[in-house]
Amino acid sequence: MINRIYRYREFLKTNVKKDIRGKYKGSFLGVLWSFINPLLMALVYAIVFPFILKNSQSNYVTFIVIGILPWTFLTTVIQQGTFCIIANGGIIKKVYFPREILPISVATSGLVNFFIALPIIILFCVFSGLGLSWYALLFPLIALTQYILLLGIIFISSAINVYIRDVEYIIQFMVNMLFYGTPVLYSATLFPAKYRWILNLNPMTTLINSYRDIFYYQKFPDFTMLGIVFACSALLLFIGINVFKKLERRFAEEV
Repeated sequence: MINRIYRYREFLKTNVKKDIRGKYKGSFLGVLWSFINPLLMALVYAIVFPFILKNSQSNYVTFIVIGILPWTFLTTVIQQGTFCIIANGGIIKKVYFPREILPISVATSGLVNFFIALPIIILFCVFSGLGLSWYALLFPLIALTQYILLLGIIFISSAINVYIRDVEYIIQFMVNMLFYGTPVLYSATLFPAKYRWILNLNPMTTLINSYRDIFYYQKFPDFTMLGIVFACSALLLFIGINVFKKLERRFAEEV
């Protein structure tokens, strides 16, 4: 599979560029929406939680921004990735290319947009007085772990969605529900220690905690938990590739 993707690497590059540019095609602000969307979300939550729900987290806007950007990365990749085979049904019927390129390009363009939006976190850390530390250099490692996790998910969801179109709606509902079970707007320490393991079953809990560790708390993330998430993500990616390969044979007929 790697050899086939390498042979079609130019097609992959083109597809990634298309995903990034096409997302904001015709928009006056263009790629700036990668900055504006999470900022607007953070602004809304920053108003609701401290004043209405009496959240007393210090530097709360920065705290939220560090959680919202990885979550935006997740939702964008899963929503677009689940639909990517059906959305490209026309070209699948006409031209041969490794079908794996479609979910890979979605996940990769999402990762690129995530890196483009990284200056938002840096600016909030600097202007809030938190500053930056060398722990921020661990960002690519955490982002790569999230990338592998999301790629594994959309390999499975995109393939199954070709045969069962309800999958995209089920996944959208699950992602919306998962938002409240992930410490994006709150700290995991709000939960009693004996129940915190329930939150840790969600891999995004470890990832968001890791992002906050390196930017907000400026310390080493929990490498044990991060290592477990990385291993589980790699296993999920392996399973996802095999599921995708088994189901891709009839893509052209089903789309």
